[in-house]
Order: sequence, then C-alpha cells, then structure tokens
Amino acid sequence: MAVSNRRMLFVYNPRAGKGMIRNKLADILDIFAAGGYEITIAPTKGPGDATEIVASRPDVYEVVVCCGGDGTLDETVTGMMRSKRRTAIGYIPAGSTNDYGSSLALPKDMIKAAEIIVKGKTQAVDVGRFNDDVFVYVAAFGAFTEVSYSTNQDVKNVLGHSAYIFEGAKSLSKIRPIKMKVTYEGGIIEDSFIYGMITNSFSVGGFKGITGKEVDLGDGEFEVTLLKEPKTLMEPENISEMFKGRSLFDELAVSFRTGKAVFETEEELAWTLDGENGGLHRRVEISNIHRAIDIRIGEKTEFTNSLWV
Repeated sequence: MAVSNRRMLFVYNPRAGKGMIRNKLADILDIFAAGGYEITIAPTKGPGDATEIVASRPDVYEVVVCCGGDGTLDETVTGMMRSKRRTAIGYIPAGSTNDYGSSLALPKDMIKAAEIIVKGKTQAVDVGRFNDDVFVYVAAFGAFTEVSYSTNQDVKNVLGHSAYIFEGAKSLSKIRPIKMKVTYEGGIIEDSFIYGMITNSFSVGGFKGITGKEVDLGDGEFEVTLLKEPKTLMEPENISEMFKGRSLFDELAVSFRTGKAVFETEEELAWTLDGENGGLHRRVEISNIHRAIDIRIGEKTEFTNSLWV
C-alpha cells in the first residue's frame, strides 16, 4: 500500500440516492488510500452540514471530496466559497438525478468516480452568485421547483428520478404565471412566466438538452430559459415531453445568455438553488463568478467546441 503523504477531506451524505454508499465506502476509501491520501472522513447528519464542515476545515487538505447528490455538492461548493480558500473538489455522484455529475462526464459507478479523483485532472468551472448565496449549476423559480426539495428523501430513494415526475404531476393545479421584470446584459424583459432557470449545466432535473445547444461550464455566462404560460392546461405526459426538449418547450421559451441578471417581482417568489430551498425573494441578483472553483474530472475529458466530450 502506498505511504500517505497527502491529505483529503471526505464528506459524504449516507442517505443520498438509495444509501448505496454504505456498501461502497470501504472500496472508495481503499482507492484513496492507495492513491497516497491520508483521509479525514466526515458524514453529514442533516442539511447544511457539508457547508459547515468545508467552510471550517483547516488549511491542510489537498482535495475536498464530496459524495452525495447535487445538493451535497452545492453545500460543499458553498462551504468552499465561504472559506475563501481554493482547494480542488472531487465529486462522487450518489443522488437521484446527478445533473452536474453528468455535465462533468463523471461515471455513475461510485468506484470509477473515486478513481477519477485520484487519477484525473483538475478543471476550473464557473459558480453562480445568488444575492448573498451561491449555486453550482441551476437557480430556478416557478412550476415544479419546490418538488426537488419537498420530495421526501425516502421517496427519492425508492423511486429515484421518477419521484420528481410523480411529485411534479401533483403540483399541476398550482401553476400560475408570475409577472416579472428581468434586467440582463442584453436588455430588459417584462412578461409573465410559469417557470425560469438560470443554468450552467447540460441537464436539469434529469432532462438533457433543455439548457442550450452549446454549453460551456467555464465561459463566464449562464444559459437562461424562461417559460411563458401555455394556452391550455398541460397534462402530466405533456410536461414530461416538454422538458425533453420537444417543440412545445421551444414555443413557450424565452432564452438568452448572460453573465449577470436581476429578477424583480411584486410578491415574494420561491427559488431553488441546485435543487435545494433558496428562500422567498422579491429581488434576486445573479452573477457568474468566472472559473471560481477547481473540480476533478477524467484525464481525457476536454473542452471541444464549447462542449464536454
């Protein structure tokens, strides 16, 4: 076994996904130890734990690894930004959807993802500023956004990604347009929308291809999509088809790219950040923090024509 001469902080959510990390933990730690790491293990016990653990870490770690869903990654990045110390982040996706893990071309197999952290390379990517908070890959409002954080973890563990579709279908009766003023680098938009997302990802909610045709995770810009109210009430199957990038989505969507934007509403509006509760706001200022964090990716993963391959 290799002699440990580097230090790693390993933060993991034991309940993420279907709790499969419990069966893989020993193998993951073996890979890290064989890679020469002395490992500090920190399981999370509840919301906000990963943020606090990472923000308060001593300045001795070469890499901070998180294992869980996109929410765990969000907390880890938030803690990193609060600490004002830049340490490479390794990510082992273990959630129900893992949008950002897919964008990074990370394998769903946790063992292979652990190997990438040891054998891969580091890539700088953008982070979003949301008022006084941060997000990794999506800030969203409107229809279905509360589903991601209101769906019970046990239900997610049993149903996986379909849990979001199931819960989203139940919220159809709550859809109503939101009157909004959006000020961005390209101008001002005043209209009513049922949904909006500010993204730096290839997929949202497990649906690929809805954030834009050419997405670059480190270009200093977000892809923004705002959906207008449909003329008729949408059935659950149409909602699913729309988020697969079909024509109905294009008919309703207002899309643009920007490095910063301000969203203003007359009443408080609920937002989500990386699938977690982002609070109620009348005014939201969003800005892109260009290449703010370093994350471990596969050795052969490259930027080519603004796309990950």
